Amino acid sequence: MSGPAPRRPTLPMAGAARPERADAARNRRALLAAARELHAEHGTEGLTLEAVAARAGTGVGTVYRRFGDLAGLTHAMVDSQEYEFQRGFLEGPPPLGPGAPPLERLHAFADAFVDRLEAQAGLLAVAETASPQARYRSGAYAAHHAHLVSLVAELRPDADHAYLADALLAPLEAALHVHQRRGRGMSEERVRAGVHGVVDRIARP
Repeated sequence: MSGPAPRRPTLPMAGAARPERADAARNRRALLAAARELHAEHGTEGLTLEAVAARAGTGVGTVYRRFGDLAGLTHAMVDSQEYEFQRGFLEGPPPLGPGAPPLERLHAFADAFVDRLEAQAGLLAVAETASPQARYRSGAYAAHHAHLVSLVAELRPDADHAYLADALLAPLEAALHVHQRRGRGMSEERVRAGVHGVVDRIARP
């Protein structure tokens, strides 16, 4: 007889919902569905709290109360992908997950992050630039940073691990990725190679 299913680990998600009443959960799902429809139809340019409220047939105050601001809404829209990403580097197979040497794990993290940016950079850029500190105050950034601190500490015990973790995350900013790919016309391969070059230069003594 099989035992109970394993519990989903608690991860510091950027847009994870708090425990909700059934009606609040329904409202949240309706607002997210409206946001995803607008994004599919108009891209990030059409994604505003007012437009989401109108599409969902509710007042804009409801959207503000539920998500706080546009950053909160867009973080919630990518929450499931963020969960899978965090699960991958915390408990997934190597080299992204535990079991590989730290430098290999840093490169695997960079690759996986670029994959996410290729898929969701527009939404992530909205989430990260909605306010001056939006990216750095998110639960996602805290989780990414803590993970990189632990890997850098293995590679360079005498270095400033917190600073170097920030430096490794800097070229993975979503708005920068959008600028490089669309504004500068860089290929995915060029961006990916550049990020790996940063990893090598920062992580090696």
